[in-house]
Amino acid sequence: MENMNWSDLSFGYMKTDYNVRCYYRNGKWGELEVSSSEIINIHMAATCLHYGQEAFEGLKAFKGKDGKVRIFRMKENGKRMQASSRGIKMAELPVETFEEAVLKVVRLNERFVPPYGSGASLYIRPLLIGLGAQVGVKPADEYMFLVFVTPVGPYFKTGFLPSKVCMMRGYDRAAPLGTGTIKVGGNYAASLAAGELAKEKGYAAVLYLDPKEKKYLDECGPANFFAIKGNNYITPKSESILPSITNKSLMQLAEDMGMTVERRPVPIEELATFEEAAECGTAAVITPLSQVDDLDEGKSYVFTTTNKPGPVCTKLYQKLTGIQCGDEPDPYGWVTIL
Repeated sequence: MENMNWSDLSFGYMKTDYNVRCYYRNGKWGELEVSSSEIINIHMAATCLHYGQEAFEGLKAFKGKDGKVRIFRMKENGKRMQASSRGIKMAELPVETFEEAVLKVVRLNERFVPPYGSGASLYIRPLLIGLGAQVGVKPADEYMFLVFVTPVGPYFKTGFLPSKVCMMRGYDRAAPLGTGTIKVGGNYAASLAAGELAKEKGYAAVLYLDPKEKKYLDECGPANFFAIKGNNYITPKSESILPSITNKSLMQLAEDMGMTVERRPVPIEELATFEEAAECGTAAVITPLSQVDDLDEGKSYVFTTTNKPGPVCTKLYQKLTGIQCGDEPDPYGWVTIL
């Protein structure tokens, strides 16, 4: 890894040494297995291929100034994967097994954790799939849990610089009472057409509206949306938004900074009153928004013209990334040090 230019990494896949696997058979989970193969063998009638029995997570490990590796909030990811499993009737992996697998895969691939100060991190991707062969629509009786890792740079090319997003009423990311609140691949497949169209038009992502009435803000493509108004941190509440662990962390930090946190329906018109807006998630951390363009109504909501993040987003970003890398104290117990 000596010749690696860590600062130039994109958010993509790079082969690492090992992944960790675990199988659910005969009503119970087996032992963790280590593999150096990037290939998985599955039956052509596996439920993950036909009926979408598939859930995944995303979390990161960071190298600190002290040379130690820190993993951010993995217990929360383990609990969220259990919620996804309940949502699409898969076997629930114990959180302890999830954590054990994450620790194991990071230790086995420690040489791929990017150095402190490079702006890069080790992305950890846990995956749970239905392996059992079914032709009828019903849950599988066998499952596979797998965790692989890959070093990544920023999710959006701009990194922590403002980017533009758009709203398009002709697309929904999820149904009102569908799978929007759980982390399954189908939600992301549903966002691809609108996402590609937005990129063709020069936008970083789509800010989706609520799928029922198209009156309220929902998710921002692959991330949650939040905004700053005065001393208030405002983020949408809806039946189709994935509960982001990053957003949950930012709400806690905002509260501890003396801000009022409001999680509630946010009408489109309120965009005109926000001083700062951003999208947030594991991959993006915080990506400030310079403007939101409503393509159907021909309106633009501009938050900054200086191409600089706002003061509150900057403070939150520095605090969160500081905790992740060990530069700031972690009073919440969010970080696991290897």
